[in-house]
Amino acid sequence: MYTAKKMKGRILLDGVLDEPDWLSANKADNFFLVQPVDTGFPKQKSEVMLVYDDKAIYVAVVFHDTIPGKRIFESFRRDYAFNNNDNFLSVFDTFRDQTNGYTFEFSASGAISDGIRSGETKNSEWDSKVELKLKNYSDKWITEMKIPFKSIRYPANSQTWYANFGRLDLKANEKSAWAPVPRQFPHSSLAYTGVLHFEEPLPKPTMNFSLIPYIYGGYHRDYEASGQAGYRRDFGMDAKIGISTAMNLDLTYNPDFAQVEVDQQVMNIDRFELFYPEKRQFFLENSDLFANYGNTGLTPFFSRRIGLDAPVLGGARLSGKINNTFRLGFINMTTEKTTDHLARNFTVLSLQKKILARSNISFMFVNKEYLNKPDGTLLFNRVAALDFNLASKNNEWTGKVFYHRSFQPNNPDGQYAQGASVKYSKGNILISLDQAAVGDNYLVETGFVRRKNYISLSPELAYFFIPNKTVTIHGPYSKFKNYSTHQFNKLDHELDLGYKVEFRDRSSIAAGIRNYYIRLMQNFDPTHISNVFLPVGSEYNYSDFYTTFTSNNRQPLNGTATYSKGGFFNGNYEMIDTKMVYRFQPYVNFSMNVTYTHLHLPQPFENHQFWLVGPKLDITFTDKLFLTTFMQYNEQLNNTNLNIRFQWRYKPVSDLFLVYTDNYYANTREVRNRALVLKLTYWWN
Repeated sequence: MYTAKKMKGRILLDGVLDEPDWLSANKADNFFLVQPVDTGFPKQKSEVMLVYDDKAIYVAVVFHDTIPGKRIFESFRRDYAFNNNDNFLSVFDTFRDQTNGYTFEFSASGAISDGIRSGETKNSEWDSKVELKLKNYSDKWITEMKIPFKSIRYPANSQTWYANFGRLDLKANEKSAWAPVPRQFPHSSLAYTGVLHFEEPLPKPTMNFSLIPYIYGGYHRDYEASGQAGYRRDFGMDAKIGISTAMNLDLTYNPDFAQVEVDQQVMNIDRFELFYPEKRQFFLENSDLFANYGNTGLTPFFSRRIGLDAPVLGGARLSGKINNTFRLGFINMTTEKTTDHLARNFTVLSLQKKILARSNISFMFVNKEYLNKPDGTLLFNRVAALDFNLASKNNEWTGKVFYHRSFQPNNPDGQYAQGASVKYSKGNILISLDQAAVGDNYLVETGFVRRKNYISLSPELAYFFIPNKTVTIHGPYSKFKNYSTHQFNKLDHELDLGYKVEFRDRSSIAAGIRNYYIRLMQNFDPTHISNVFLPVGSEYNYSDFYTTFTSNNRQPLNGTATYSKGGFFNGNYEMIDTKMVYRFQPYVNFSMNVTYTHLHLPQPFENHQFWLVGPKLDITFTDKLFLTTFMQYNEQLNNTNLNIRFQWRYKPVSDLFLVYTDNYYANTREVRNRALVLKLTYWWN
């Protein structure tokens, strides 16, 4: 247990721990190894201290560093890649449910990364008003961090939280934590925390009220349509209202998401839709209440279905805890009528009841209603979902059981989705089994469903040896996915047998073979660009092999490369997928993604070669001034996209954005559309 003392004076964030409150603070300095092995102690000492007043928690961190060489970090940019930096991590489970919490991290450059923790996942798109000051010395680096109480939710009369502190020391190639964590789990796992006790009860949470207005000016021109230039001057506003110590209401009027980072494209030679993550701030707080239903390719609500094909007029979002065991989530949003779409209203209700140590039962209802529809017509789509989510106290057993039902006009049969899964992970073994069944009329317009009308069974087994030498971990793995009709006639299978080796220098290599069987349920063009299709009902059995190498990410120049080759439906393919990164720390980070795909298919198909090239230049002039240039050349989509984004964070969570976007045909260089946007946001708390 760690006891944080109430401050008697004031602390100036300067990276110098000379205030009396720091000199008398308790120290958490007995850290345990997490990786490469979870026994023993780290080579370099770490010290953490916490104090607090009525407005904020102050965290002081001293990381001793006597190993020769430069400290490793990417840049000053917020929400950096955790595993590519020497850094500190703190996680706070304020309601002590061992499932949800807040993470506050910083790298050796002083860059901040904050996020919301749900289970074993972190959402880094959430931002708070945390402040930080770092000071470097030859044998250590010292950091002071201030976390305002207004940025987080906690119970009234709170005096005890669960917490953990971690360090990733890339120079020593060690990961350590204050509260011991088994090596197979992230050291921010909320199943493994210590007790953080406050000397006196925390200040009573006050009603938080924040306004985030924005003004917008933009130029756009669509050369494929009228070709005429258009100008837009607009404004909008978000509001955040803390209606209780654990419940937050978000309101938005005329939101604009022009500043959101563009998606990184991938080569698609699959039969199904690709999944891209949500990055818009409005949808992120308590997002697990809405996103954790079903499984990866079968979820009843996917927030990116709202507002990407038509502007959002406005909406409200209520989320948080009702009490220690109940959580509530509610969304209501309306989109504009456009030439392609009627106006639509989206309503989502989610209820979650905690049971056992870390498990829960959840219910969701989703309603998509079409507005301005012709009289006498029914246009709607609704879904009800019930999930049981299993998480054992030590996190070794996880799983879920779910049943979802859609509702639509005429109410046909087969509108269900059902699934069950269980996973066991302990030490050097991982075993999982996943099952799902989806009806042929299961329609979820506001969700994400990769495929319908099937029954699937997917076991996975992995065993790893941990020698703790040059090789830190190695072992075989196997994955099998089997799909059949509801009459148990075989549709598809995919068998993946491989072996992975991880080295002490953080590089790794994996290789494997895969076997596929596919019976097409509809016509399919494997190139996605021709007018020739493989016929429905045709069957294919083929195999391929792959190897993946990831280099030592502690080096300024590092990367990942995957090579795969083998059968592909009635032909064969060859693919090279690479990512190279070079950092001129801490100011410039350059990356290059290159994917080359060669499809060899018999007549009437033609052989196709596709390149997807994505250079990205990220310049961080300071911790408040950023410039990102991202270009994506995609031959499969016949599109080249250029996105240049300048950001000035002139105050905490308040930004000026200047964004230039250009799209043109990859083969002719003919311009398709372009836009220039200026957006100013201000967070008034």
